[in-house]
Amino acid sequence: MTITPEQSAWFAETFDTLVANVGEALLGKDHVVRLAFTAMLAEGHLLLEDAPGTGKTSLAKALAATVQGTHSRIQFTPDLLPSDVTGVTIYDQNTHEFTFHQGPVFASVVLADEINRASPKTQSALLEVMEESKVTVDKVSHSVGRPFMVIATQNPIEQAGTYRLPEAQLDRFLLKTSLGYPDHASMVEILSGSASRDRTERLTPKITTGAVADMAVLASTVHTDAAVLDYVARLCEATRVDAQTALGVSVRGGISLVRCAKVWAASQGRGYVIPDDIKLLAEPVLAHRIILDTEAEFAGVTSTQVVGRILADTEPPAARID
Repeated sequence: MTITPEQSAWFAETFDTLVANVGEALLGKDHVVRLAFTAMLAEGHLLLEDAPGTGKTSLAKALAATVQGTHSRIQFTPDLLPSDVTGVTIYDQNTHEFTFHQGPVFASVVLADEINRASPKTQSALLEVMEESKVTVDKVSHSVGRPFMVIATQNPIEQAGTYRLPEAQLDRFLLKTSLGYPDHASMVEILSGSASRDRTERLTPKITTGAVADMAVLASTVHTDAAVLDYVARLCEATRVDAQTALGVSVRGGISLVRCAKVWAASQGRGYVIPDDIKLLAEPVLAHRIILDTEAEFAGVTSTQVVGRILADTEPPAARID
């Protein structure tokens, strides 16, 4: 069953309402907020690589407040243990039974702050919960519920004492983007309201977590023509044979691009994906999945540049495939 025009219109109106609500706390970052909600409604996770003080925590808190969900923050440090993330089983002397105490990962929106500062063992503790939406402790699985979204941050400036995220974990993030600094007008407005320490406190929920899950299901029914799927496949294949890449986009990456494009199309009031949706989302969805060739990396080439060049060289579909 494909999404109807009426459902597409409702989806777009609701999506705009959610973005506008978060925009009250995060000024001048409409596009990034749209990408964040795209990740949430595609039931994926977001990686932010940005300098400190740009509003990463505010984004996570604002998303949770807008969808009437819960929010938690995990400050990743070298001494953080996996059980500090997922939770632990403790023996209760009163009941003579083992009880599970949930970790901070049990929330609607989880901010994993400076994830690259934790050891690889602790980083990997997020893998199962990000992929399966559940935690297994002592052979017992515990669901984290829906919606569930991890927003992980990396500080690109200070690399001392950090552990580079492994490729397998990078591939599990649906999108990677950055907030960046606000424009001048937004900066002035932020400074004028500096008496309010936390702008997210005044946000009111605009939708329930149950409705978010319904929107995710609705977005999955957006039509994707075979010509668009062929276009995505050609883009992914081009990254694998490119002379400047050591490892191209995986099948998971191609699936992620289609999932995001469906949500983006619905957010524009359409029940079908167009090539422009793919072009717009290709960089934040695909760039972090590409590993550059050593020579290209030394030459200063970036994954974003590779994706941009491949987009320019790959002809988009001009007609549907019946």
